[in-house]
Amino acid sequence: MTQTPPYQVTNPATGAVLETFPFATDAEVESALARAAAAYETWRATPIDERVSVVKRVAALFSERSAELGELITTEMGKSPADAAGEAGFCAEIFGYYADQGPGLLADQPLPGHPGGRIEHLPIGPLLGVMPWNYPYYQVARFAAPNLVAGNTIILKHAENCPTSARAIAQLMADAGVPDGVYVNLFATHEQVATMIADPRVRGVSLTGSERAGTAVAEAAGRHLKKVVLELGGSDPYIVLDTDDVDATAETAWQTRIANMGQACNSNKRMIVMDEVYDDFVAGLVERASAMTPRTDADGYSPMVSRKAAEGLLAQVRDAVDKGATLHVGGELGDHAWFSPAVLTGVTPEMRAWHEELFGPVAVVYKVSTDDEAVELANAVDFGLGGAVWSTDEERATRVAQRLDVGMANVNLPAADGFADVPFGGTKRSGFGRELGPLGIGEFVNQRVFYVQR
Repeated sequence: MTQTPPYQVTNPATGAVLETFPFATDAEVESALARAAAAYETWRATPIDERVSVVKRVAALFSERSAELGELITTEMGKSPADAAGEAGFCAEIFGYYADQGPGLLADQPLPGHPGGRIEHLPIGPLLGVMPWNYPYYQVARFAAPNLVAGNTIILKHAENCPTSARAIAQLMADAGVPDGVYVNLFATHEQVATMIADPRVRGVSLTGSERAGTAVAEAAGRHLKKVVLELGGSDPYIVLDTDDVDATAETAWQTRIANMGQACNSNKRMIVMDEVYDDFVAGLVERASAMTPRTDADGYSPMVSRKAAEGLLAQVRDAVDKGATLHVGGELGDHAWFSPAVLTGVTPEMRAWHEELFGPVAVVYKVSTDDEAVELANAVDFGLGGAVWSTDEERATRVAQRLDVGMANVNLPAADGFADVPFGGTKRSGFGRELGPLGIGEFVNQRVFYVQR
């Protein structure tokens, strides 16, 4: 059954439905496939310096239009105006990075010991991107930028609540000189996504989203032997072994947790704190959560993305409290999608909050007494996206971080995710494949061996 409602903008701060867009027709899906396939034959043959020139213009337009682009996603999913404009601006860095570094990353590599052998990096064809709402520009940029440089073409299916930002990206691409069919925005249904994955013209698919969506896409891609990259959920451990300034440590942890209203896959969702600093650390979080008020303009916390998301988070918190956890502050659902930031302790394995991702502004804090206990707790969940370890003893923190079963381990910083040149991705149920950095451009290329006998 086709999902309802159709693509629409619902302001999470007010609940008002502002714009509605129909789903693509099957004829429009076929047109998108045909255009992407035809454009690929020309785009792949376009010299890389010409592709790079176009991508540089994309970067420039993201920078020039960051304020107006930001306004769209503030309305669509509630991001604060400063963060929204900043996200659009960061996309300029991503496109700029691949424009500058892409030719070198895609250059032929010699095959050691074989003078007549080399490894080439060639495009593979039209790709389907299925993107989420929490970072409407950034997630698209890290998929699209390397693949445009590589010579692939893109069909982009955005989240149903992000139609105006999706259209703005498509218009920006066209204004930058991206040829028709090289980047195609499509308001597709879930069933149409499955149809496109099955179509032989589509050579790969990248999804950022939930485990459920990832399972469906991976199943369809596997059935049709398509390459797939999945960036799914996370419940990242944030281990505090010791600190010489508990208040500053709590401040960093709290600001990390409430960034984007906690709606980030690699947010520090499980804070694991040594017993000697635990009480003061929790008190620091509670103090900060208690001081927060809903945003009226630039200050204060933002709404969550939707009433449904806020209600889902409330159910997880209530489940924990009903089973014995302590809710120190917050956790209240206001009008529309407003959810007060919360601090939760005493979470145990029979609670949903132990196993599930809390995709919102709730800090869950655990007390441990040894490094081994911290590592065991950190690795106890099925997610494996990122993790951070904090200590005044860098060697100690490094030893602990090296034991984390994650795709991104960090020492004395929340996450190295503010850089276009640092790869991003996880393990276990957090997905597979990498985006950004030198690894991101290699996911959807044919690493062809070319050998001339000499």
